[in-house]
Amino acid sequence: MKKMVLSLLVDNTSGVLSRVSGMFSRRGYNIDSLTVGVTENPQYSRMTVAVSGDDRILSQIKKQLLKLEDVISITELKDGESVCRELVLVKIKASTDERQQIISLADVFRAKVVDVSKDSVMCEITGNVSKIEAFISLLDGFTIEEMVRTGLTGLTRGHIKYED
Repeated sequence: MKKMVLSLLVDNTSGVLSRVSGMFSRRGYNIDSLTVGVTENPQYSRMTVAVSGDDRILSQIKKQLLKLEDVISITELKDGESVCRELVLVKIKASTDERQQIISLADVFRAKVVDVSKDSVMCEITGNVSKIEAFISLLDGFTIEEMVRTGLTGLTRGHIKYED
């Protein structure tokens, strides 16, 4: 199964998110990750959608999205041609002895310690998916109390070229 990350430029109007996500659910496609935010032009929003499937399914997803009236353009964010990042907040149960180990691990990954309490440490880490996964896997010996991930967001490198 292949993964694909799409950057959609869409009208910034009510119901756009519902119409885009509805296209996926009507056709039985799964969304791995979805982020949405307004662009430098408040008339438009950018959606970053990560999906998985075989070549036929991924091709169909792009074609169906382009049929939606609110979708202005679609760009596939390919490795090496784009920058994709994710933000994660993770609260880790930590005794006094474990606290320094977690802080040292966070330093190695350039994660920020954003909260320390008597029995936990909260870290913020931003990066590509492999960096995030590596950090989380190294927390295996600790108890993760809570975690939230923003989902991927990204842009193409250099000059913008949109597919129609």
